[in-house]
Amino acid sequence: MAPKVIVIQGETLGRGDERLGSLLIANFLRLLGESDKKPDSLIFWNSGVRLVCEGSQVLEHLKRLEQQGVELLACTTCLEYFDLKDKLAVGKPTTMLQSIISMMNYDVVGL
Repeated sequence: MAPKVIVIQGETLGRGDERLGSLLIANFLRLLGESDKKPDSLIFWNSGVRLVCEGSQVLEHLKRLEQQGVELLACTTCLEYFDLKDKLAVGKPTTMLQSIISMMNYDVVGL
C-alpha cells in the first residue's frame, strides 16, 4: 500500500448540515485512530486548522493519531488568518511548500 496523506479542508465532513458534518468528522477521526491502517500525515487547511487548536472537540482523537505515528500538519497561513497561531494544541505548523512536497511524495486523499 502506497503511503497516504489526507488533506482536511474544513471543520466538518461533507457539505450540508454543519452539525451532522461535525459529528461525521469526529467519527471519522475516532475510527481512523482505531483502524489498523493509518495515513502517514494529515494536513489541515482553511478552517480545518480549528480542529488542531485549543477548544476543538476532536483533540483527543487527534492526539491518539499523533501518538500512533501520524504526522499532523497545520497550515501556518491558515492559523495566522484565523488568529490561532498561539492556540495550536496538537501537531505542528507547516508551510504551503512543505505541504506540496508531502503531497508529491504520497497518494493524496482530500476531505
